[in-house]
Amino acid sequence: MKLDIIKNQWLDIVFEGRNKIYGAYELRKANGKTTVKALIIGSLIFSAAVAAPLIASFLPDSEEEVVNNDIKIATVKLPPKKEEIKPNQPPPPPPPPKVDQVKFVKPVVAKANEITEDPPKIVDLKDKKVGNETIKGDPDAVLTVDEPVGKGPVQEIIQEDNNVYNTAGIEVKPDFPGGIEKFYKFVGNNYKTPEEEGLKGKVYVTFVVEKDGSLTDIKVLRDIGYGTGAEAIRVLKKCPKWTPGEQNGKKVRVLYSLPITIQSAE
Repeated sequence: MKLDIIKNQWLDIVFEGRNKIYGAYELRKANGKTTVKALIIGSLIFSAAVAAPLIASFLPDSEEEVVNNDIKIATVKLPPKKEEIKPNQPPPPPPPPKVDQVKFVKPVVAKANEITEDPPKIVDLKDKKVGNETIKGDPDAVLTVDEPVGKGPVQEIIQEDNNVYNTAGIEVKPDFPGGIEKFYKFVGNNYKTPEEEGLKGKVYVTFVVEKDGSLTDIKVLRDIGYGTGAEAIRVLKKCPKWTPGEQNGKKVRVLYSLPITIQSAE
């Protein structure tokens, strides 16, 4: 007997003497129909995907709605702002008294019979103001005299120098009280080395000596771990004030670098 594996005859041979109610038998029995259905559905989806652009090209374009973006602004006339009257305001100063004023006539070269008004004489202009018209002053008025400019001391505005200088190019370098050796001794006595066997190396720290001698902007450029950098910052923060550096006779801020050698006990 020739066996056709496309048909379900082989299932009876494989499951002969076995429980056919088990799900595997039913699944294999319906496998052919499931495959055909999947093939048909997949073909339909693929055909729809390929034909979608072509179908979309035949569809009429929808008319775009015209949106009016014009914004109308209407001007509104606001009522005049009421001036606030401040209490206890001093009265306005009295107007200056009238003084004699002589009208100034611009000299023009003209014929004698065309002159309508003679220019004022030099004697008439003495001790009088010149204006657009002639005014008779009040002889009994009290004349006000402008106060002269004061001659008090003028304070010079000096711009503060907040630049940070380097120790290499400064005239007077900052110094620790008692000398730099005392500073190294202070750091050595206060620095607590981590209890780590075989720990050794250098910690590089920089700081700025301010104009008042205090240490600021303390930075660790490199450490060897185990809190060695943080310990250096702690020691420098409790350091006494230095003698500040000077440049051109003035106290300035100076950048200082400090290497700390770590050598733990073996």
